[in-house]
Amino acid sequence: MRRLPLLSLSLLLTLVATAPFAAKAAAAEPPLNIVVLLADDWRYDTLGIAGNPVVKTPNLDQLAREGVRFTQNCVTTSVCWVSRANLFTGQWLSRNGTASQGGEFTTPWAETYPGLLRARGYFTGHVGKWHNGKFPAEQFDYGAGRITPMRHWLKQPDGTEIHVTKKNENDAMEFLRTRPKEKPFVLTLAFIATHAEDQNPKQYLPQPESMALYQDVTVPVPKTATDDHFRRLPPFIANDQNEGRNRWKWRFDTPARYQEYMKNYYRMATELDAVCGRLLAELKAQGVLDRTLIIFTGDNGYFHAEHGLADKWYPYQESIRVPLIVRDPRLPAAKRGTTNENFTLNVDLAPTILAATGTPAPARMQGRDIAPLYLAATPPKWRDEFFYEHATVRNINFIPSSEALVRKDVKYIWWPDFKHEELFDLRADPLEEHNLAADPARATQLAALRTRFAELKAAAK
Repeated sequence: MRRLPLLSLSLLLTLVATAPFAAKAAAAEPPLNIVVLLADDWRYDTLGIAGNPVVKTPNLDQLAREGVRFTQNCVTTSVCWVSRANLFTGQWLSRNGTASQGGEFTTPWAETYPGLLRARGYFTGHVGKWHNGKFPAEQFDYGAGRITPMRHWLKQPDGTEIHVTKKNENDAMEFLRTRPKEKPFVLTLAFIATHAEDQNPKQYLPQPESMALYQDVTVPVPKTATDDHFRRLPPFIANDQNEGRNRWKWRFDTPARYQEYMKNYYRMATELDAVCGRLLAELKAQGVLDRTLIIFTGDNGYFHAEHGLADKWYPYQESIRVPLIVRDPRLPAAKRGTTNENFTLNVDLAPTILAATGTPAPARMQGRDIAPLYLAATPPKWRDEFFYEHATVRNINFIPSSEALVRKDVKYIWWPDFKHEELFDLRADPLEEHNLAADPARATQLAALRTRFAELKAAAK
């Protein structure tokens, strides 16, 4: 029998001893990458797969077929700057301190999901809209942020113009193609689309090649897009000083304008969808698609003339509900293409991202990891209500403050500036046409809702 040299035997023993550790390391899954696709002013039903009869969103529809679509996803404040702060911090407005228009959040950067992941070695990027004060370029490895005013066509250094959606795409592709390949990455792509260019009388300015879309389509007009429904609103909203009514005049005050502007809005949505498709194709080409958690959502809902209004802000359904699609590599094949009807919120996304990367969430983060809703064999007990809040903007005639207790069957709204209540039976009245707050038959229910509303409001601080 041939004897091994002493050195070789020693090496052999070392290899045998370390084999389990080496096997464990080899078997360990690499950290998940993160891509957040954040659309602007994109409400819950601006998706073909959600039943919209007009808009074409084939790439996002496919994303939903490969993941989970949350049909009752909502925001806790329906306005651009607050919802972005909610996304990054996982906190309500009452805690992250973004009441002032376009203001920075007070939560330490080290407690946001980009800050926490960068500290753990992630390559971090932000592309597109930034609406929380000065863009903190020093906090990202790659940053291409813009703030208001939003423009749909941008001047480039060589004097040519580029559409903002194409600029968002180019920046995101540059991030993906130039990132260090040895590090996990997190990218937040905050599209400008489909936000209107408020200073432009045309409002929505899609790219020329999109103008052939929807030419022969008639966009359905919502049932509640009438003067009668506008007059049913509280009197401090149902007037011409209110900004929601002002913007309705810019976009929807005639049948012809409604068709023109809604089609251009949908054209911009389809352009955004195409960018999402190309980004997904790039992730696949790089071999990282199935190691990347992809989240598509919106920053707030949007009135398409419902209640005689435009834009967002108020706690009505069109304003607070936004899409949420999650494509998670951990998702079992049997659950791909499913929908989930639990109340998920924009404040849930930060803790979801952190949990997926094995990063502990800060104690003051208020949202919840939603992954157990689609990964756990037995889903956890989940919320059946939430607190909504929105601060006054400029003055109480322009955009008054509003708060609400939202459930799937009922909604209680409180207007602090006017001490005014609304109560809607969402099962019988899903379009929120009839305020029942003064109905004596609802007095007991109303009292209970007031009590619970106060508890949830206190918990949001």
